[in-house]
Amino acid sequence: MSPTPSPSSGAAPSADAAVSPSPGPAAGPVPPAPAIRLLLCDDHAVVRAGLRALLASTDGIEVVGEAGSGEEALAMAAPLRPDVVLMDLQLGEGMDGVTATRRLVSGDPPAPRVLVLTMFDTDADITRAIEAGATGYLLKAERPEELFAAIRNAASGRTALSAPVADRVLARMRSPRPGLSERERDILRQLARGLGNREIARALFISEATVKTHLGRIYGKLGVETRAGAVAVATERRLLP
Repeated sequence: MSPTPSPSSGAAPSADAAVSPSPGPAAGPVPPAPAIRLLLCDDHAVVRAGLRALLASTDGIEVVGEAGSGEEALAMAAPLRPDVVLMDLQLGEGMDGVTATRRLVSGDPPAPRVLVLTMFDTDADITRAIEAGATGYLLKAERPEELFAAIRNAASGRTALSAPVADRVLARMRSPRPGLSERERDILRQLARGLGNREIARALFISEATVKTHLGRIYGKLGVETRAGAVAVATERRLLP
């Protein structure tokens, strides 16, 4: 009778023996996404300070600069390379927010996204900002969480609109305003020259009452309430020669 081989006798292991897999490289921690670089543009220092403090309370957004005018925003955007510019519309004297927006988004790539943050929600303001290239339009009355989400959406290239603004945009799309008549265009051209109602009446050989009637229709069609607003919107839409 043959002896049973001992474990140390060098016998080959059984084919059914389990083979332990060699451990692979350990998975390291996932690096955090880079923070969104944000440039503030508002002509009120107190507002800028409040926004900076508010944005410091959330993760993933870094304020890289503050501009008090449209001109400053343009000068700072080139060296700072922000992902998003948070832009007010009314910037006091000098370049307004719409002009600054247009120049920012048409600059050398990568151009920043522009998110308008304003108190004004007239059809004219909304239209001018969107036509200038703004990615979003937010009202200053929004909750902080809405502002944070809008900044992140804008950085990703997604449209960000306050609910009241979205409602106005949809309403306007569903019921577009009629175009200007030739006489209304004539009056707009005189407005752009800085003429008053009496001077316009004399230039066009019509009564002052007729001028006022046409002005009311022009304001309604353009979604404005002032002569300056009518000229600004007409210029933006290239309704003036």
